[in-house]
Amino acid sequence: MSSSPLTAQAQPDEEDDYMSMAIAEPSAPKQKETYTQRRIRKAREAELRSRQPSKAELAALSTQNLTAALSTSLPQTSKGFQMLSKLGYKPGSTLGAEGNPHARIEPLGVAVKEDRGGIGLDTERKRKFREEAEGELERERAEEGGYRERVAKEREDRRTEGLVRGAMGVLEGFEGEAEEESGVAGESAGANEEEGFAAESGRPKKKRKPTWQINLLWRGLVRQRQEKERERRMRYDLHQSLSRNTNYEDPEEDAQDRQALGKEEEEIEEEDSELEEFNALEPAERLRRLVEYLREKHHYCFWCKFRYADETMEGCPGVAEDDHD
Repeated sequence: MSSSPLTAQAQPDEEDDYMSMAIAEPSAPKQKETYTQRRIRKAREAELRSRQPSKAELAALSTQNLTAALSTSLPQTSKGFQMLSKLGYKPGSTLGAEGNPHARIEPLGVAVKEDRGGIGLDTERKRKFREEAEGELERERAEEGGYRERVAKEREDRRTEGLVRGAMGVLEGFEGEAEEESGVAGESAGANEEEGFAAESGRPKKKRKPTWQINLLWRGLVRQRQEKERERRMRYDLHQSLSRNTNYEDPEEDAQDRQALGKEEEEIEEEDSELEEFNALEPAERLRRLVEYLREKHHYCFWCKFRYADETMEGCPGVAEDDHD
């Protein structure tokens, strides 16, 4: 059965799907390389061919080639493999006597030595490094222990200094009482009495004992009190200097009044080598001397806080602080 011309004409229209056809982009015409571009390209290629690799690149390439060579087994084309094959070696089998449990299938690994050190140098370096690390650790532990000991010693020294000041105060009181009973007043009495007459009672005031005549064991306490008093008077005089006419002289003022107003400063011995030597002693030694003096002279136990009737001091556990726990 022959098809009609109309049917034959419609068949190609059904086969072509114009909606799904991909339209190719027109390609740009190939540009011809100019003389300048060709000369630049050839110069760049010649430069790359003639460039010498750096030492780092050569070392990296050598390491890469060595790693690749060590990671591959013996090739069958090598002379060594051919010699082993003639002796009966087959790939995958071991060398040596049959049944040897320690026989190797793969050859020994190669450890490349990159430095010039002899055999055993790495072990010696590791040993020295380990000793240095252990020494550093021991030094840190020693420093830590020394720091703790130093802090503990500083804390104990501060506590002992407080006990020394307390013992000085007790001794000052006892010495002041003894001097009052003997009729000689001094700085130990703690009263601010000067020469002259008391305005309230009309009786003469007692003389102040010079600092260098005070007992060395508690002289430092008196010296500190005098320095504080002098600083206080200097501050007071500084505050009052603007409101008071310093050129005015009151005829009724005596030496004590001028000193109280800050017009005259109390003289303090600037240098006392004996006191400096005593203060240079350890706090524990100064405290020991104070405690012994209190026991011998006044029958007073600083740790019991009690003054006994006689020198036997019956009932006192001992001289040291640990005896009174």
